[in-house]
Amino acid sequence: MGIKQDELFWKLIHDVVTRHDYQMIRLSDDEQEVLLGPYNNKEFQIVRFIRKDLDWGSQLQQDIERTAMHIDRVRKQSWKHPIQLLNVYISAYPPVDHWEFRIEKPYHEGQTTLISVVVHKDNEEEILFYLEKLLGVSLTVKTSDTIHTAILKSEAISHSNRRIKEEKQIFNFGKPIFTYTFTAVQIFMFILLEAAGGSQNTQTLIQFGAKYNPSIISGEWWRFFTPIILHIGMLHLLMNTLALIYIGSAVEKMYGSVKFLVIYLFAGAAGTLASFALSPSISAGASGAIFGCFGALLYLGISNPKLFFRTIGSNLIFIIVLNLLFGFAVPNIDNAGHLGGLFGGFLAALIVQLPKQHKWGLRLIGALLSVLFVIFAYFYGVYYAQVY
Repeated sequence: MGIKQDELFWKLIHDVVTRHDYQMIRLSDDEQEVLLGPYNNKEFQIVRFIRKDLDWGSQLQQDIERTAMHIDRVRKQSWKHPIQLLNVYISAYPPVDHWEFRIEKPYHEGQTTLISVVVHKDNEEEILFYLEKLLGVSLTVKTSDTIHTAILKSEAISHSNRRIKEEKQIFNFGKPIFTYTFTAVQIFMFILLEAAGGSQNTQTLIQFGAKYNPSIISGEWWRFFTPIILHIGMLHLLMNTLALIYIGSAVEKMYGSVKFLVIYLFAGAAGTLASFALSPSISAGASGAIFGCFGALLYLGISNPKLFFRTIGSNLIFIIVLNLLFGFAVPNIDNAGHLGGLFGGFLAALIVQLPKQHKWGLRLIGALLSVLFVIFAYFYGVYYAQVY
C-alpha cells in the first residue's frame, strides 16, 4: 500500500506543478515533504504535501503545531503578510484513534493559518474532490492509473527548475555597462562644476547645461538631456549615485545595455521636459532618469504580472510611493521632474520592451503616448513661460 500512496503523492505534486502554475519551493532530503508556492495570487500562499503514514492523532497534531510555528517564524523574519497554508497528508491508513477533530478547524499560530487534510485509502476520491475546491483547480489525478513514481518526480522537479531558470534570465539578461558609465560621468561633471565655480552656483549650472527655461525656449534643446549628468551639491550627487547604481543596474540587467540607454535618456529628458512645463526654477540631476528606471520596472507588471507581484511588485510600488511622498513633503525638490521621468521610463519600456518580446500593440501605444507627451509638455511649457 505504501507504493500506491507514494505514487499518489507524486501524482498530486506533478499535477499542480505542471498544470496549475505552482513552484516547488522546498524538497526534503528524504523526498517525503514538498512545499509549493503559487505563481499567481491564490488563497493559499504555501501548499505542503507530506507522504507520512499516520499512526496516531497526536502525531498529526504535533506535526501541525511544529509546521505552524516554523512557518510563522519564517514569516516574521521576512516581514511577510499573513500566510495561509494547506497541509495535505498522504497516508496509507488513517490514524487508529479519534483524530478527525484535530483538523476540523484551521490551526492558527501568530498570523499563520493552517488547513489540513488527510488522504488515505478509504477517502481518496472524496478528498481529491475537496482539494479541487480548496485549490480552485481541476485535478487530473486518477488513482487507478499506474505511473512510475520516478518519472512523476523527475518531470515535476525538471518543470520547476526550468521555470526558475527562465525567471533568473529575465533579471540577468545584461551587464550594467552604462549604469557605471553614467555614474562615472556624473562624478566627473560634479568635479568640473566645483572647479568652475561651484555646483550650487547658478551661473555655473547654467553654463554647464542645467535646465534653464529661457535658454530652452531660445532653442537650446540639448538642455533636456544635459541636466541628467549635473548635480547640485555633494548630498544630491551622493543620493542619486547610490540610487543609480542600485536601480539602474537592475534595469540594465533586465533590458540589456542598449535598451537601458534608450530608457535612461528618454526618461531623463521626459523629467526635464515635465519640469520645463511646470516649474520656472533652474534644475539639474539624474532623479528623473532614475524614476524612469522605476517606470521601466513597473512595465514588468504589464508584461508578466504574476512574476512582478511575486518578486519585486509590492516593494517597488512602496518605494515609488514613499519617494513621491517624500518629494512633496520636502521643499525645493523637483516633483514634476520625478513624475515626468517615471512616466517617460514607463513609456520607453513600452516601446523597447524586455528582451525577446515583440508586442507591437504596446509599442504603438507607447510611441503615440510619447509623441503626445512631448508635444503637450513642450508647448505648455512655452505658454507657461509667456504667461508667468
